[in-house]
Amino acid sequence: MTIGTLDATSAYGRAMQVASSLEPTTSANSALGSEQASGSFASLVQGMVTDAAGSLRSAEAASARQVAGKGDLIDVVTAMGAAETALDTVVSVRDRVVSAYSEIMRMQV
Repeated sequence: MTIGTLDATSAYGRAMQVASSLEPTTSANSALGSEQASGSFASLVQGMVTDAAGSLRSAEAASARQVAGKGDLIDVVTAMGAAETALDTVVSVRDRVVSAYSEIMRMQV
């Protein structure tokens, strides 16, 4: 499974929006240093996972409505596509973090 260019661009845009909302608003907050930076990354990842879980729940609910005869097939397909894209994005970010960690561990000091 690969992520297309448009999907990656869209995911990057969403990640930047989340990251910009987490930036400190005052100079006093920016003096916190790396502790806040690590919290921001953790918040970013947590937000991505939460969004992916919400998309999956939405797709499941749309599918259940369709099975019950109360939903529209187009809604199910759209929800499933959004859930797949969100999950692919989270998996790709995880893979990149693991890869970066592996590269750092291979560095000679």
